Amino acid sequence: MKIRLFYHSVVSDWNHGNAHFLRGIVTELVERGHDVAVLEPEDGWSIRNLREEHGDAPVAAFHGAFPHIRVERYHGHRDDIAKWVSDADLVIVHEWTEAGVVEQLTTARRKYPFVLFFHDTHHRLVTDRQSMPAHDFHAFDGVLAYGDVLRDLYLSEDLVARAWTWHEAADTRIFRPYPANGYDGDLVWVGNWGDDERTEELMEFLVEPVRVLGLKARVYGVRYPEEARRALADAGIEYAGWLPNFDVPHVFSRFKVTLHVPRRPYVRALPGIPTIRPFEALACGLPLICSPWRDVEGLFSAGRDFLIARDGSEMRRTLAHLVSDAEARRSLAAHGLSTVLSRHTCGQRVEQLLAIYTQAFVTRLPLTPPLRRPRRAPVVL
Repeated sequence: MKIRLFYHSVVSDWNHGNAHFLRGIVTELVERGHDVAVLEPEDGWSIRNLREEHGDAPVAAFHGAFPHIRVERYHGHRDDIAKWVSDADLVIVHEWTEAGVVEQLTTARRKYPFVLFFHDTHHRLVTDRQSMPAHDFHAFDGVLAYGDVLRDLYLSEDLVARAWTWHEAADTRIFRPYPANGYDGDLVWVGNWGDDERTEELMEFLVEPVRVLGLKARVYGVRYPEEARRALADAGIEYAGWLPNFDVPHVFSRFKVTLHVPRRPYVRALPGIPTIRPFEALACGLPLICSPWRDVEGLFSAGRDFLIARDGSEMRRTLAHLVSDAEARRSLAAHGLSTVLSRHTCGQRVEQLLAIYTQAFVTRLPLTPPLRRPRRAPVVL
């Protein structure tokens, strides 16, 4: 098949977690013989920030790590977007794509016979709907939502005729266990501070437990304000800045444990969506402790794939136990890795995507939009 994917970026993962999953999906599709290209804006905020901080070296490193990923760049909605999709079989447009580009794609969908999906991997539909462009979702063949709660919202409000849950997953070609050759420290955390969506949680579940226990810890990520860096330093935590995602497995292999501290919207408004980080940590065979989140879809087995700490005190006790008990770490990591390999790989997600495509292609729906319901007010968190 000829597949065209419109995403903010596949080249840059600077504050852009969707690139992780997208790289794995493209790799799987190319391995299966599909003609795949990723279309991204020439001056997207992620790659712009990456270049401002690190120059062009990370871009070259991406192409070295993923030489099979074809990237085409456009200059905004004024470009002729239809030329990329007129002979395509499948087109997917991501939620962060500029509204003018989306409009061109939905217009092209009425002219050409490709299947068009909208891919939503964010919480704006629930938490900040007014900031979302008013796309005509009924011009799509369906929505790919990365959790049941988001899928159900699209359907219950008649925003779209069809929607499927398409969870993120681990690219197990990149994210896999590496032999530990000694440890650089006890705990590593890879994640962005950003937007004050989990500042209190990071202080309670990461910074304070490390400080009280005196652990040797390192943090990677971007968008750390000065007060966050100061809090890390006061707790004795090394701040190491941006880390290319394809280097994360090697870093994971040099620490004993990691954490998952979900952002507040995923705990309160979108239960069941873990985001990409837990999949990747478990795929690397790294013991994982999570602050509270509700796995309402049963993706994992809490207590066997990872441990849950309900508050800061429990996080301190759990961390102290795992850091000191190698056998407990081994058992936890083995179960988590087994779960990812059996249920949550990019290969399995590609199988699901191809099945969804077949269903949408065989049972094409008319594209005349029905009457719309009024937009629901955003959820207050």
